[in-house]
Amino acid sequence: MNEKKYGDMTEQELRTEIANLKEKARKAEQLGIINEFAVYERKVAMAQAYLIDPSTIKAGEMYRITGDPGMFFQVEYLKGRFAWGYRLGGDRYEEALPISLLEALKEGK
Repeated sequence: MNEKKYGDMTEQELRTEIANLKEKARKAEQLGIINEFAVYERKVAMAQAYLIDPSTIKAGEMYRITGDPGMFFQVEYLKGRFAWGYRLGGDRYEEALPISLLEALKEGK
């Protein structure tokens, strides 16, 4: 099976892939297979990152983290579809998040 990389997929192919992954995640969750559920959730976030224009994420800005209420992320720089930076209130260790997990603080961008 020769699977395409997310970067090589069209928008429609990405949306189909995301729907398939979400369905697999739902089934894994229903079956109580938490580690499998987490893997599919991560794959969904990665595929969604390819639907976002990286230029909409700005270094030096603060973002909310989707699915993690009250948690904020300070973007230091971008590399591909990942934003590198620090969670506020954490141990300030650098980490990378798919850009699809970042929400602008300012409404209406």
